[in-house]
Amino acid sequence: MPQIEIISFEETIEDSARFTRRHLLLGNGFSIACKPDIFQYNSLFEQADFSKSPRLKNVFDAVGTTDFERVIKMLEDASRIVSLYSEEDDKAPAQMQDDARRLKDILIRTIACNHPDVPNDIPDEKFRACRRFLSHFLGKGNNGGKVYTLNYDLLLYWALMHDDPEGEELDLETNDGFGRDGSEQEDYVVWLGESSAHHQRVHYLHGALHLFDAGAELQKYTWINTGVPLLEQARNAMDQNKFPLFVAEGDSEQKLEKIHHSSYLHHSYKSFSAQMNQRNQSLFIFGHSLAENDQHVLKKIEQGRVPQIYVGLYGDSGSENNRHIIAAAYALSERRDDQNPLAVSFFDAASANVWEDAS
Repeated sequence: MPQIEIISFEETIEDSARFTRRHLLLGNGFSIACKPDIFQYNSLFEQADFSKSPRLKNVFDAVGTTDFERVIKMLEDASRIVSLYSEEDDKAPAQMQDDARRLKDILIRTIACNHPDVPNDIPDEKFRACRRFLSHFLGKGNNGGKVYTLNYDLLLYWALMHDDPEGEELDLETNDGFGRDGSEQEDYVVWLGESSAHHQRVHYLHGALHLFDAGAELQKYTWINTGVPLLEQARNAMDQNKFPLFVAEGDSEQKLEKIHHSSYLHHSYKSFSAQMNQRNQSLFIFGHSLAENDQHVLKKIEQGRVPQIYVGLYGDSGSENNRHIIAAAYALSERRDDQNPLAVSFFDAASANVWEDAS
């Protein structure tokens, strides 16, 4: 592995000025940086309620992990092969599939129940810092930069919508493709469809807690239309066995299958692919470990023509996690052909001050 130079976020912004657009890909580290007590998988596991499915807790213990996605994947994989080893136990495959579905529900409920209730639970200064960070991609002078998030919490949405009279005048482009469709429905807005999403700047690649699939339409719950906090709306919906549009599948292939079955998710995925195919743009990756279970996204970088990525690293560049990120980033570059080279730069994620005011 070559010698790694870690530059500051400010230096990456200066360097990326040579490109026509900056795009941003957000991973769970974006949320962890704001609320580390909530959004790390270990915390979710500790707060999850397995009382109605005690066997699932035993599965986690047997595997020795607290990673929900890993256990979901193992259950779904095992359900396909267990009958080859034990024809007598013909109930096991269906039980494993059912447990995988139950675990997805537990994960969603846990996130909703432990998510900050309202934006006021997060100090204004944190939102100011976050909006300043997002302005590098969604500011009106950035020629159409887009933000793609793999997170399903509400932090990005709250930051984009935040009204802070004492904050900076940051005019952010917040178009996420949702709006009125001419109906008299006032409780929510709907995704207006691919034909109306040309100016969409924000994409939830794996869904989000405030996006609900209602069959004929994709609904976005909003506070401004009801006066009811989004988390309360989401919890009420889940009490009626309605769940958010949410990609919790275990591996990349299964995630992609779920994406292909949703017109909204598929549109956002195609949008990311289209931007990664541009030769004069750049991509920033923040809070993402470049893990194997998101290969469906990373392959669009590898197979694209975007010439530059900037990858954020937290802490010691020699840590095990950062060594994995560095190797994975270089692997994306190495798999490019000579006609479409990919340059990789690494920046100190803390220097981006995503949720902390540097002033």
